[in-house]
Amino acid sequence: MMLHNPRMLWLLLVLVPLTAWYVWKQRNSRPWLGISSAKAFVKLPLPRKIWVMHFCFLLQLLAVAALIVALARPQTTDSERTSRIVGTDIVLAIDISGSMSATDFAPNRFEAAKQTATQFVNNRPNDNMGLVVFAGESLSLMPLTTDRAALVNAVQGISMGALDDGTAIGDGLSSAINRIASGKAKSKSIIMLTDGTNNAGNVPPLTAAAIAKQKGIKVYTIGVGTNGTVQITDPYGFSSTTLETKIDEESLKSIAATTGGKYFRAKDEKMLRKVFDEIDSLEKTELDVDQYTQTDENYMPWVWIAMGAWSLFLLLRYTLLRRIP
Repeated sequence: MMLHNPRMLWLLLVLVPLTAWYVWKQRNSRPWLGISSAKAFVKLPLPRKIWVMHFCFLLQLLAVAALIVALARPQTTDSERTSRIVGTDIVLAIDISGSMSATDFAPNRFEAAKQTATQFVNNRPNDNMGLVVFAGESLSLMPLTTDRAALVNAVQGISMGALDDGTAIGDGLSSAINRIASGKAKSKSIIMLTDGTNNAGNVPPLTAAAIAKQKGIKVYTIGVGTNGTVQITDPYGFSSTTLETKIDEESLKSIAATTGGKYFRAKDEKMLRKVFDEIDSLEKTELDVDQYTQTDENYMPWVWIAMGAWSLFLLLRYTLLRRIP
């Protein structure tokens, strides 16, 4: 238990002058009558209303104190615990080369890939997932994480033109291997999505595949789009041109076969969604995941105490302590 505004407790000092004022007021508030001798009244107990009046003052102090504590906002602190869940380590490696703007997908290959990848991420809440993009070079955007919101934002934030153009499949695969190697799951998988042929980078694709096999990492390759002439549009839709594209299916099949994965071909959006649905049935393993509980506000019980004490005070004030004019 902790207080969000602990300085508010300094207001409790106001109870001291209130109590002093009440005591001083009571010393001069009793009615008196002058008589020759008071011996007959010495042993008489205090009237019940006097005790009720003191009790009412205590109720007022309780209401004020409870309200001050409520203003201090008591909270339960965040707790951390480690639990075991069923999941796997997955890294998405997405091609962002210029040919991914081809419009044989709606609105284009790149946007269709992002939308499908986002849906895939949301459907696997227990996996550690990371993100790598590649074109003429590769870039690791997100380490392995279970934070779905951060990962989805990273996928949605991918933009074309951030890297030199080209298709460095080997470099992209190498970056994904480096990113997933630190994962603790027994099952490690890379999902590589591309629409071209390796024509850039420093690492041959089959060399990267051999490294993945050595580390026990499966690679699922996806060839996106149709071969032949396609229309390419700029990111703002102001101009378009035609481009000859060809997917190196043999290389992608070899990568998948070497690592124990599988090659998929997606010629339209529907087929691309089916590919990710099939990959969604990957084997899973148990993971140790750190979970954090959200902070809870606990000021309402103190508000109810303040309201209850003040309500009881008003009830006694206008019943037992009611004054007749």
